[in-house]
Amino acid sequence: MKCRITRDAFDISEAVRLVSSPRAGGIVIFLGKVRNESHGRKVLKLIYEAYEDMAVAEMERIREEGLRKFPIEDMLIWHRYGELDVGEDTILVIASGEHRKEAFEACIWAVDEVKRRVPVWKREVTDEGTFWIEGGRHIRAE
Repeated sequence: MKCRITRDAFDISEAVRLVSSPRAGGIVIFLGKVRNESHGRKVLKLIYEAYEDMAVAEMERIREEGLRKFPIEDMLIWHRYGELDVGEDTILVIASGEHRKEAFEACIWAVDEVKRRVPVWKREVTDEGTFWIEGGRHIRAE
């Protein structure tokens, strides 16, 4: 499955295999992680919630648009949900292409589109409380 929402850790080897082909001279991987700091606050964990069916459908649309927009071989988009600790993987986007430039451009574009369009919501649990993250805004949840 090239677009997926999951609670499970990513199998990056499997993901790379899914987008590999004899024509692909380069594979670009973006792996998002839970970092330990955000806006000066110590992050303890992230909590992702998703409308799974809609999220996967939108990720599939982004993948199809990316395949049309960029001269690449393939693309994969996976996102995690649930409670994730610092250091855990959150999102995986892979683009394979004949040349590296197109694969990098497609990967950057896809990550931005996922963050903008896919119905996945993020809460940061910090040493100063819990905050919903909406775009660049932090909204206190508690």
